[in-house]
Amino acid sequence: MLHISSIFLLTLSVCSIRAEVDASESYVSRDHTLARPYSNIGKLWDFLGHTMITNNYVRLTPDLQSKSGAIWNTSPVMTKNWEVHVTFKVHGKGTELFGDGFALWYAQERMIEGPVFGSKDYFSGLAIILDTYSNHNGPHNHQHPFLSAMVNNGTMSYDHDRDGTHTQLAGCEVRFRNVNFDTHISIRYENEILSVSTDLENRNEWKNCFVVQNVELPTGYYFGASATTGDLSDNHDILAIKFYDLDKNISAEEIKKRTSIVPNAKTFEPPREHVDDIKPSMSNLKIFFILLVGTLASIAVAIFGYSWYKERNARKRFY
Repeated sequence: MLHISSIFLLTLSVCSIRAEVDASESYVSRDHTLARPYSNIGKLWDFLGHTMITNNYVRLTPDLQSKSGAIWNTSPVMTKNWEVHVTFKVHGKGTELFGDGFALWYAQERMIEGPVFGSKDYFSGLAIILDTYSNHNGPHNHQHPFLSAMVNNGTMSYDHDRDGTHTQLAGCEVRFRNVNFDTHISIRYENEILSVSTDLENRNEWKNCFVVQNVELPTGYYFGASATTGDLSDNHDILAIKFYDLDKNISAEEIKKRTSIVPNAKTFEPPREHVDDIKPSMSNLKIFFILLVGTLASIAVAIFGYSWYKERNARKRFY
């Protein structure tokens, strides 16, 4: 009898888990989801730049220099609370040097090319940046690749020379290049709390990157992804984007009211002015080469002068 009861409880537990999964799946929004074979591109998603669409991935940039591309959802997000799961791969021939990375967007304007990982600077909204190359001339307190967030009201510029550290909301080190399995990132926005997690080790579990409270984001913005390469390059591939609607008992009036919110983060550190790096003094090697060139030039002038003087005296003796 006890054995039968145990089986019953186990079965009930499994059914409960299955019900939770089914309930979660029921909140997936098809309007903001991108999945193989990407049949809704051209309808619910637009692309630009060097983006290439295949049946297995959306390649924002190839592993070639000076390329950029983007993909943007055509439907504005009229949801207060949401979660997005993005499956991606970044890979290329480079082993020591590679770049530049890609960004995931929740932004007011879409389909605008620009200098911030292939998209618009001075944007309004949220950017989740996965930066694979350090442009900073001075020392960082972290390694690359690095995942960071930036909330912008349209007045701030992303400082590439500082890898965005002056306008960074939060971040963490990540390792996702050239792995032989899919990598994932989760972006959750609920009750004005922004949390970002990753699954980069093929363990099928989320690892927390950061959680920031008091982040205000409006409704009516668009999801997108963009990437760029410069002198260094990588393949930046988006495999899937899955959007979850987390709203419960949210009225249409409240959703509409939130369209007027200006993006901000109350715990955000005020941006600092860009200050150019102090130019280092000449290295000993450079000084050596300058002295060497000067010495050789002096010897050449002396030899020329001596030859000219000798030839002139010889002519005098001849006459």
